[in-house]
Amino acid sequence: MGADRAGGARRKPARAAAYVAMGVVVLAGCASMPDSGDLRGVESTPRQDTQVRVFAMPPREDASQGEIVQGFLEALTSDDPTYKTARLYLSAKAARGWQPEQSTTVLADGPSTDAVRPPVGQEDTGTFTYTLTGDRVATVDSQQAYASADGKYSKAVHLTKDAKSGQWRIDELPQGVVMGESDFQRNYMSVNKYYFASNTSAATNPQPIAVADPVFVRRRVDPMTQMVRSLLNGPTSWLGPVVRSSFPTGTALRKGVTSLTPDDTNKLTVPLNQKASRVGLARCNEMATQILYTLQTMTPTVDEVELQAANGAQLCLYKESSADAVGAHGAVNRPGYLYFLDDKHRVVRIAGGSRGTQAEPVPGALGEGVKQLRSVAVSRDEETGAGVSLDGKSLYVGSLVSGASLGDPVLTSQGKTEADRLTAPSWDAQGDLWVADQDPKKPRLLLLQEGAGEPIAVETPGLDGRVESVRVAADGVRIALVVEKNGKRSLLIGRIQRSGAAGETPVVSVLELRSATPDLEEITAMSWAGDSRLVVVGREQQGVLQMRYVQVDGSTPEGPAPAALTGVKEIAASENDKLPLVAYSEDGIVRLPNGAQWQKVVKTGSAPVYPG
Repeated sequence: MGADRAGGARRKPARAAAYVAMGVVVLAGCASMPDSGDLRGVESTPRQDTQVRVFAMPPREDASQGEIVQGFLEALTSDDPTYKTARLYLSAKAARGWQPEQSTTVLADGPSTDAVRPPVGQEDTGTFTYTLTGDRVATVDSQQAYASADGKYSKAVHLTKDAKSGQWRIDELPQGVVMGESDFQRNYMSVNKYYFASNTSAATNPQPIAVADPVFVRRRVDPMTQMVRSLLNGPTSWLGPVVRSSFPTGTALRKGVTSLTPDDTNKLTVPLNQKASRVGLARCNEMATQILYTLQTMTPTVDEVELQAANGAQLCLYKESSADAVGAHGAVNRPGYLYFLDDKHRVVRIAGGSRGTQAEPVPGALGEGVKQLRSVAVSRDEETGAGVSLDGKSLYVGSLVSGASLGDPVLTSQGKTEADRLTAPSWDAQGDLWVADQDPKKPRLLLLQEGAGEPIAVETPGLDGRVESVRVAADGVRIALVVEKNGKRSLLIGRIQRSGAAGETPVVSVLELRSATPDLEEITAMSWAGDSRLVVVGREQQGVLQMRYVQVDGSTPEGPAPAALTGVKEIAASENDKLPLVAYSEDGIVRLPNGAQWQKVVKTGSAPVYPG
């Protein structure tokens, strides 16, 4: 899913010429170029129709050094599955040693190419060097995981003239591929592959919880087969410590299987190797569920998966309609209600997805206004609520049942001012409650098991700054934090890990925090809005406040941003994208149904939330 969507000189018209026929674009990778001097930068190719396939041309006879480098760089942006044409620009030895799948480096624009002048008197040695330069935007590693990047890119490409053929070829080059950002967006797409949370199940359901692991695959190079292979290879290293795969270690496609295509009934047959031949039916159904969840947003659609053993025997046949019975999936859960605070600072609710505007107080003390609140969170089973008092000092937990009392606060902050006390709380899938205490003397991220008992101080190695907002993902193994440092508010995604013996207080850590909004410096509101997507309100340096979707890996998902809305103070979204986006703005509580404009729900109200 997609997710969660200047510099080099422009090509001359002669270079931009392409031959288009039957859905194929051929890149003219060999046009007239100088033998020495600076090459014009390889600007990213304009966005093409996603159904059009792009193939590069091989080097022409007696191509100059510049043409060879230029043609090679263009070949990297083609839809050649194995980069066969790109290898024609390399010497035989370099072609054997080059590993394009090792990484993809994304530059703000196409790489600029600068000739390295040979020393005087050594101009005709049969060798030549160019330097590829640019501003880094991101990298995609060998596991297909995306990571934002910055700084300058500078790599050398060395050419030599073959003694026998007299043709220039690249004989030394960096591993992986490099391209401009628009070429990357044309060539690659983000897709979630799915694993199961390790030793974690929903509080109300013993099923394992499916966790999205976003990766980037080449858009028009058999993406379905790419995704199945990636799934079988296991989770990315960042997510790996907190998830498991039901596929036995070493499981791969059966030898000789090069492509997977669903049949006319949308059934996909996946032949596996010997490693999977002895799995039982229950485990096989989990394996099929992982494939179904992974392929559910791809085209053509897959409604049914048949897994086959190495000898061709059927291991299991599983339908998409049954997948939810095997693994809990955040994006398919549909909350019963939207919750917010009314003008009396009580917790009220409106039916989820409703077009109504009449809110009713929730059952129990939280809806009776026993304590005035400034923020609220409702457990994912919608049976328990948690609220922070109007002064930010106390955290209360109460049952959403008529007649339920509130009792004493489960947590109290010692912060001297309202801004230095408790953040809005957040419930995870296991029924545990998270909150941050912003007291400057003792800032802490805290966890209350089942919303009660002695708070557990969560270890946060690498956290640099004060936590101002907390949201736990539906899968329970990822957490989003807005962290403030020196006036800058960043959105960081961390991995939740728990350890400790049964019956003992667990050790809970949030590890390997990474930015989800590298280009925004002031995040004012955020919420999970999908399995690997969030909606954020923030601004770029010296920019205006804006609302956008972001992926957990820092990439920008495809599709439009939410419609503009002024004066946004808080935002709420559900992992189920069929439910409307909700905001607290200068117009009160407003919502954004799919395909519509922002609509006012109530004039007076604040702190909107879906369960979680």
